[in-house]
Amino acid sequence: MLRRPIFCVPRSDAVRRAAQYLSGIGLPVTDRAAPDISHLLLPVPSFSSGTGYLAHLLTDIPDDIVISGGFLDSPLLQGYRTVDFLKDPYYLAENAAITASCAVTMLKAHKRHSLNDIRVLVIGWGRIGKCLCRLLEKEAADVTVAVRKDSDRAMISALDCRSISIEDAKQELHHYDAIVNTVPEMILPDMDPKPDAVLLELASRPGMRAANIIDARGLPGKMAPEQSGELIAKTFIRLSLGEEQ
Repeated sequence: MLRRPIFCVPRSDAVRRAAQYLSGIGLPVTDRAAPDISHLLLPVPSFSSGTGYLAHLLTDIPDDIVISGGFLDSPLLQGYRTVDFLKDPYYLAENAAITASCAVTMLKAHKRHSLNDIRVLVIGWGRIGKCLCRLLEKEAADVTVAVRKDSDRAMISALDCRSISIEDAKQELHHYDAIVNTVPEMILPDMDPKPDAVLLELASRPGMRAANIIDARGLPGKMAPEQSGELIAKTFIRLSLGEEQ
């Protein structure tokens, strides 16, 4: 059993929920840096701007600490043992499922709580795109997936879903009641959607440019902190503690 405490950095609701989960199963948890801590659990992703806060954290923690979080590629972390959740396929898949569920909730809120026969364009066939397509079809939405690769179009067709090329989608944006981007690069710089279309940006880097886009990046931590926190906690136990338990 772990004896030294886990420092759960309280900079997001999800990490605070993760701390509650870990404490609830009997692990020692603290919300402050101390010389006796064994692990540092950061938000995921961990650092959105600069390294000032990280440098401050590292002055108050022991050298043998294990640091867990996301995007842990800062030069300041050289020499530390790090565990990057955003390189773990299981975390990424579960996080994508939570993101897609939150996105559907947002779309329903903007479409009077029903997506029945709503025409939705999903851009991208990655983890989030796959989860989103499945959930939207359960809501009886009319879903089209925009992709670039023929292999993706073949798989989408095999799953009895509708697809379109990115280039063709650019010419038909006015056909859709909602457009959701999951591709982290500028796919649609000059959009001409329906005036009342819901434009939802889920990608880590924007892929659409328009006046009325809803920035929905980081949805799990914002809309589902309890689910996100439990996922962070369980991933921490699986990857960061491992044989230490």
